[in-house]
Amino acid sequence: MTERPDPASRQAAIAEVAQLLGERLTTADKERAGHAKDACHHAPQAPDAVAFPENNAEVAELVRICARYRFPIVPYGTGTGVEGGVVAVQGGVSLDTSRMNKILRVGAEDMDATVQAGVTRMQLNGHLKTTGTDLFFPVDPGADASLGGMAATCASGSSAVRYGTMRENVLAMTAVMADGRIIRTGTRARKSAAGYDLNHLLIGSEGTLGVITEVTLKLVHFPEAISSAVCAFGDIGSAVNTVIEVLTNGISMARIELLDEIQMAAVNQYSGLNYNEAPTLFFEFHGTEPAVEDQARRVEKIVSRRGGERFHWATESGERDKLWQARYDAYYASLALRPGSVGYVTDVCVPISELAECIRLTKKDLEGTQVPAPLFGHVGDGNFHVVFAIDPDSPAELEEVRALDRRIVAYALARGGTSTGEHGIGLGKLDALLDEHAEAVAVMSAIKKALDPDNILNPGKVLR
Repeated sequence: MTERPDPASRQAAIAEVAQLLGERLTTADKERAGHAKDACHHAPQAPDAVAFPENNAEVAELVRICARYRFPIVPYGTGTGVEGGVVAVQGGVSLDTSRMNKILRVGAEDMDATVQAGVTRMQLNGHLKTTGTDLFFPVDPGADASLGGMAATCASGSSAVRYGTMRENVLAMTAVMADGRIIRTGTRARKSAAGYDLNHLLIGSEGTLGVITEVTLKLVHFPEAISSAVCAFGDIGSAVNTVIEVLTNGISMARIELLDEIQMAAVNQYSGLNYNEAPTLFFEFHGTEPAVEDQARRVEKIVSRRGGERFHWATESGERDKLWQARYDAYYASLALRPGSVGYVTDVCVPISELAECIRLTKKDLEGTQVPAPLFGHVGDGNFHVVFAIDPDSPAELEEVRALDRRIVAYALARGGTSTGEHGIGLGKLDALLDEHAEAVAVMSAIKKALDPDNILNPGKVLR
């Protein structure tokens, strides 16, 4: 890992960036502290300065200045990640994209949109509602994350089972490389065989290969009909096996979410609900009216056969919003089980056929800990999480939870899965990446060295 530049170089870099951006470059303690961490358990480390560029040219010049002084650059979107991706482990400048918040174009006929990196998904969808179209952007990680950050981490969420992740929904990007060059990856065409796939190389690179400044996204039409339902089960195995049967029967689902009994209790307490505190599935169906009715009827039959309770329906938009907001608040509901705690989040994803066994082994391990450990996930695509609400002042507790996390990752990898379905590697899963990809990590390192030889782009993340 490259060492931090000496104090004189740091001050010279900050002075030049200040000349470029004026008051949009700050060294104020409050701003630096606000950019020192994300929603994770990792200790905060503040950058030396925070920059607020507004366009591609400013980002490019900022990067060129930092490259001359080998001054680290840490891209920052909304700070909603959970793997320490924005922690400035070597100081440097936090490049905040919040002022790069323009929606540049909407192509209704082509069902696409181009936005600056700081535009959030809710901002884009709110704008689309004003255009007179029925288009929306479907990738929904729960948080109102920036679309540049979502591309950088290959975000997904509850709707990925139907609409895919950011990898499937980004057509093209503009990015600034480590030497200040501005490049454009991909096109608005729906397919291309032109050269290396730099678009997908940058998606999920977590700001370590380039700074994403613009994103062109696929849009989809709102379905004619939407229905949501909640159903409790007597045990978690029956709930998971219901998911497997639904998917292997080819039933088209928009969302399938699992919350275990601990998570349901946390959600009830946090969101003021009164659901049965048992392993529970949240379903959502999209399509035409007849298609939604058919999907729901087929799923209800499987649920009944697997011992699930009757569906509790939410068909009106207000009811659905309340239902899904409770699911989105699951992380904060978990922390509320233990006031003053911080979240340590696992994020494995496995083939659907392996989901029941992986969750069974995980739940068995969790029986041995006193740390609150709700389990929930986007089980429609095999992705689940455990949120450990840990005492931030207990090294022993942190080590216990790390050991449990390693075991959960090992269960997933042994079954053809991955150590992270959507949160990324960041600081938290550096060892897991080695376990998962072995010799391929050396190839990743060679790419990093070629594109960022001085290791100024988000150093310490993804690769050691």
